Amino acid sequence: MTAATLGLAAARFLRFWYDFLVGDAWEIAAGVVAVLGIGVGLLRTDGLARAFIPLVVALGVGLVLGGSLLAEVCRRRRAGR
Repeated sequence: MTAATLGLAAARFLRFWYDFLVGDAWEIAAGVVAVLGIGVGLLRTDGLARAFIPLVVALGVGLVLGGSLLAEVCRRRRAGR
């Protein structure tokens, strides 16, 4: 495999994962990354018991998804669909 072919394959691979993870709702992907970052930050500090951190992260992801759904419903209502 040449370097050009390998580079093209890598670009296609990364493009697939970008489209798969981000897709039309980049807000969800950014929110999940932010929530996971907060979870990592909580793990590195002793601000919260370790047993509660997965719960905090799960609730954060749920809030991100719920907020995204609510925003989409509001957008569609304003558009009259």
